Amino acid sequence: MSQFKTIGLTARNNIEIVDSLQAVIRFLEHNSGTKILLDENIANLLDGNKYPVFSLDKLGNNCDLMIVVGGDGSLLQVASSLADHDLPVTGINRGTLGFLTDILPDDIESTLQPILDGEFKIESRFLLDLSIGAGEQRYLGSALNDIVLHPGKAVQMIEFELFIDNEFVYNQASDGLIVATPTGSTAYAMSAGGPIMHPRLDAIVLVPINPHSLSSRPIVIEGNRELTLVVGDRHNILPQLSCDGSMSHSCSPGDRITIRKKQKELKILHPADYDYYETCRSKLGWSHRPTNRSFNR
Repeated sequence: MSQFKTIGLTARNNIEIVDSLQAVIRFLEHNSGTKILLDENIANLLDGNKYPVFSLDKLGNNCDLMIVVGGDGSLLQVASSLADHDLPVTGINRGTLGFLTDILPDDIESTLQPILDGEFKIESRFLLDLSIGAGEQRYLGSALNDIVLHPGKAVQMIEFELFIDNEFVYNQASDGLIVATPTGSTAYAMSAGGPIMHPRLDAIVLVPINPHSLSSRPIVIEGNRELTLVVGDRHNILPQLSCDGSMSHSCSPGDRITIRKKQKELKILHPADYDYYETCRSKLGWSHRPTNRSFNR
């Protein structure tokens, strides 16, 4: 008997994922005793839907497992809510990367069944909380990948001060700053020249975007540190903040941006044969050719 009695399904409202969504439902229907619940965001994609429909928040209170159908971006959209509810998640990859959603559509039955039977690897990934205010702080959101301070549409430099645990680090003029988790180190931060960090690291990386000073390099710090960015006044630019690329907030000169680790983590269930380095080889084009020397474990 599966340890997951009630399973929620969520995805982006995109007609292109309907075939995979239906395939997951057909598979779950054949698992005796499994109750299926749907995110209200996708109910309209299924003609003649017969399953209970809930908001994402209520799904979190009523499920044992969430299945996300889509790419990594689909999982990023729901990561904060799932972490808040301590709800584990696994993903059907309909995107292009698949660092987080690693079950292929053609392998739904062969890969999902062992997971439902309890054969899986579980990873805990931490998120970052974002708040802002000239005085009292106001919570804006959470990010599994990264929080980015950037100039918005204008290709102009912005200026800000960085403090770590209230200790002054630097005043920087650049196109912005990426604050990324280990999960996000293979996303925007990597494209901007940041290091790849293993998901089990308790660390945060700060990656400047096109800094004015060539000596401004990425910095890796402990994951439990609190970051404060103080927005400067440069050319009347109102910098923008984003969480995982899906939220935008305008900042004003003098605003204090606070970034700290979220208390609750996201639990991701991978197939039992999941290998992080194999994922990197596949997604990043690393060499697949082994050496001629044997390696004795």
